[in-house]
Amino acid sequence: MSVIPPAAGPLRPERATIADWLAEPDERGAELIHGRLVYKAAPSPEHGRAQRKLGALLDAFDGRPGEGGRPGGWWLSIEVDLQLAGGGVRPDLVGWRRDRVPALPEAPPGGAISERPDWVAEVLSCSTAARDLGDKRSIYHAAGVGHYWIIDPANRMLIVYRWTREGYLLALSAGADALVRAEPFDALELGVGLLFGDEGEREAGTSDR
Repeated sequence: MSVIPPAAGPLRPERATIADWLAEPDERGAELIHGRLVYKAAPSPEHGRAQRKLGALLDAFDGRPGEGGRPGGWWLSIEVDLQLAGGGVRPDLVGWRRDRVPALPEAPPGGAISERPDWVAEVLSCSTAARDLGDKRSIYHAAGVGHYWIIDPANRMLIVYRWTREGYLLALSAGADALVRAEPFDALELGVGLLFGDEGEREAGTSDR
């Protein structure tokens, strides 16, 4: 396993502010990354499908612990604006542990959610890969996000990072043919290929905890 140190900070002073970011129309998908406003392109069908598949596979965690025989224990959502570590980001998926955050976080009027998530996931695309693996990863680390997942449709891989003080630790890297228990959702066995629409593989297993 290797530790990924946080990316170096910007060399030029910040120009855009949180207020500038919040003033952007929602449909533009703006993010504030190290003082620059950047925009998320409309997702490709491949990107959107992987995002939807991941949300469906992890749905058993979205609820009270043990409710209906499901692991539960999380609040899970998609495409939520977060104000973290001086930046403004909109991860593809986001989650908070219910034992730490007793109510689903809500943004104040005209603002963004500032409650630190315990997990975020990004689906890579050609237009966002460098940002997701660089500047945004540094923001998530600075904010103390415990786990960061990367879904890579082009290479059909799941990459899992775990927070450490020195940087994100590479906890798991698995291809589409793997069955894994990926933290922090390791109560269920996940067929990585299911994230990319593979058929004929086992669905997520039942909890053994």
